[in-house]
Amino acid sequence: MAVAKRVVILDYGSGNLRSAERAFARAGADVTVTSDHDAALEADGLVVPGVGAFAACMAGLKSVQGDRVVGRRLAAARPVLGICVGMQILFEKGVEHGVHTQGCGEWPGVVQRLDAPVLPHMGWNTVSAPEGSVLFRGLDPETRFYFVHSYGVREWQLTPGPGFPAPLVTWAEHGVPFVAAVENGPLMATQFHPEKSGDAGAVLLSNWLSTL
Repeated sequence: MAVAKRVVILDYGSGNLRSAERAFARAGADVTVTSDHDAALEADGLVVPGVGAFAACMAGLKSVQGDRVVGRRLAAARPVLGICVGMQILFEKGVEHGVHTQGCGEWPGVVQRLDAPVLPHMGWNTVSAPEGSVLFRGLDPETRFYFVHSYGVREWQLTPGPGFPAPLVTWAEHGVPFVAAVENGPLMATQFHPEKSGDAGAVLLSNWLSTL
């Protein structure tokens, strides 16, 4: 019998921690919610959730040295999954109400307000996943995922160097196109909430666990 993968959901004061914990447990993970630095470093997979404002999430992340944990894990090619604002703070910068906040800088790009007639973007939406995606493996292109956000990354700015594979970027649209998910080696993230996306979210989480 296969041993369950050890997943830590990083508790830094933001995110749907219990719903994420239940979703990962249902997907077969041995899951712990903690802010413990060593546990986050040693787990097979680290999940960085996030809801609310970019600046508040970054402040919370830094308060538990989460930005350093993410950096150290990625330097050792150890998997990290960001969810919602937990994806946004992986980018270079967030701009909300004229306030510019530095993110983790794992990807270049700016998180900014969506240009849409109705905000927040709340509800179910399809996504356009690229060929070769692991996260969306086995899912129908018409599958819908659950989003709750007013901000997003509207331009993908990373150009890989020679010998490095291009990240796989999944897009969605609400008023304007925005990045819905990224698969970049050990670093993956979704703008939507897989833990609130029913059966489709469960498949995506299982697909991520299969990479650990």
